[in-house]
Amino acid sequence: MFERLQERLEETFKKLRGYGKLTEDNIKDSLREVRIALLEADVNYKVAKDFLEKIKEKALGKEVLTSITPGQQFVKIVYDELCELLGKTNVPLSISGPPPVSILLVGLQGSGKTTTAGKLALFLRKKGRKPLLVPSDIYRPAAIDQLKKIGSQINIPTFSVDNIKDPVTICIEAKAFAAKNGLDTLIVDTAGRLHINEEMIEELVNQKKILNPKETLLVIDAMTGQDAVSIAKTFHERLGIDGLILTKLDGDTRGGAALSIRAVTGRPIKLVGIGEKLDAIEPFHPERMASRILGMGDVLSLVEKAQEVFDEKKALELEKKIRKDEFTLEDFREQIKQMKKLGSLESIISMFPGLNKLKGAINFTEAEKDIKKMEAIINSMTKKERLYPHIIDGSRRLRISKGSGTKVQDVNELLRKYAEAKKMIKKFSKGGMKGLPKQLLFR
Repeated sequence: MFERLQERLEETFKKLRGYGKLTEDNIKDSLREVRIALLEADVNYKVAKDFLEKIKEKALGKEVLTSITPGQQFVKIVYDELCELLGKTNVPLSISGPPPVSILLVGLQGSGKTTTAGKLALFLRKKGRKPLLVPSDIYRPAAIDQLKKIGSQINIPTFSVDNIKDPVTICIEAKAFAAKNGLDTLIVDTAGRLHINEEMIEELVNQKKILNPKETLLVIDAMTGQDAVSIAKTFHERLGIDGLILTKLDGDTRGGAALSIRAVTGRPIKLVGIGEKLDAIEPFHPERMASRILGMGDVLSLVEKAQEVFDEKKALELEKKIRKDEFTLEDFREQIKQMKKLGSLESIISMFPGLNKLKGAINFTEAEKDIKKMEAIINSMTKKERLYPHIIDGSRRLRISKGSGTKVQDVNELLRKYAEAKKMIKKFSKGGMKGLPKQLLFR
């Protein structure tokens, strides 16, 4: 997402670097390029116009600082305005109060509400909450079955709606069930339609009156484009929403909805879906998103994610092994597993400043296949071979390749990469580790 917008903005900033100072003419040319980039990214026309006016006003009123180039000055102005446009800072969920509190998820059919309900439940459980999933979409039986299946996958209770044919009754009984069973958060998956109509809005209004939710969150598919803005505006005007959850933010889309929605509705984007897995949801940070859009990376999010997925105890054990030069293929496999938890290679690279330019030169599909292949090869080894790789001779390599469905050359390549990794880690352990973030080495 935002890839094309990022490329266009980088081209614009590159042109500015050749100027000695910011002038009305080169600012005008740059703004024209930014305007084209925003409209190509499907940003709402009025939002883009207001955004550019603010940049122009600030750029023309600024003296270029002697310590930075005109291009850097302009980037700083664009960054500040992007942060403002996206909402300045993260707005967390408001779920304090006497339990059980309710979160009402609304949106059109196909926006990803049901999957998002499961993601949100898992997200809140990690925060210490005890959620209950509530299926109130009585019109689409598959939605109820889907939510039950998701609940069982993540071991979170789903309220049974057998023989209940009214969404309001479901909400009343689910709230009583939660209170009786010590569950403090109701996550209500409401019915959607292919388009907004009176029947749907009336039903949602009635559910909202009964539940008095702490959060009414509109779930929007980021790939919807400009329609997402009008959908969000209508939902807010008719129902009153507290915030938004954008799904499929990792998809191949222009991203204009994310830039337009807050400006049009005045309501913050609170969470974003960043993948298909049920743990692929995270808080929305405007300043970090602005940084990504401008190609500055997002190392802070990467470190936070690393702290979340890597096991502290295992990290300390690995550190001790490395210092003793005891890094085995078992450890190598464990690190591959941990890295996979961070997300796709493409998403990881996009978080590093300056590395986004490498994306076009990397075949991520093949790279992901190589990682799976390495894991399969290690899994085909005996425990003794993983602990003592030096015993893997020709006959063992042949057996391992057959067991993993790979070639002997692939086994040789895996052992070569392991040796290189061991050598590099050993180098860091002798003095280089202090200069690197510990989270990115071990955790």
